[in-house]
Amino acid sequence: MLKEASAPLLEHWHDFYLLVGTAAAALVALLFVAASVGAGLLSRTSDGPTRTYVSPIAFHFTSALFVSAAALVPSHTLLTLGTLVGLNAIAGTVYAAFIMRRLFTDNIADLADRFGYGILPLTAYVAGLVAAYLIFCGSIHAPEFLAATVVLLLIVNIRNAWDLMLSLSRRRAEEDAAAAAAPENPPAPGVN
Repeated sequence: MLKEASAPLLEHWHDFYLLVGTAAAALVALLFVAASVGAGLLSRTSDGPTRTYVSPIAFHFTSALFVSAAALVPSHTLLTLGTLVGLNAIAGTVYAAFIMRRLFTDNIADLADRFGYGILPLTAYVAGLVAAYLIFCGSIHAPEFLAATVVLLLIVNIRNAWDLMLSLSRRRAEEDAAAAAAPENPPAPGVN
């Protein structure tokens, strides 16, 4: 059973995975552009907000891209597709749990961030584990669970990317306002 081709299981899903994979790839590219433009606003420390808020967006978009690309390979068997989806889901579960731990110990994370960056991606990866199991079993419900995984990752991370861009815009506006309020030529020390 595991050596059966996975193509019949996903034959009606080709356009869906092509669309989702293309969207994920485009969003990763836009994230790189946004990070480049706002490079001066990102934290320079490895344990700061950049690692908690920027890296997960890239990771989850890439995960959606990977699953979409794997689903499009026509020569996969149930074993190879299930293994790839399962390994991706395990890696994503571990990573999402790590980020969730940081979010719950971070003083600046609000409830929306805890859901968007932690709980919902973790839920998507758990659905990915269920999808991997259903793929191994050859279940007709496997495509729906796999689709739910990538759609949830895509939607949540569109929200997260928007949240990140708003945060960087606010930070830029605050820095610009502070620079405008500061005197251009401060008096020399000791001169009144």
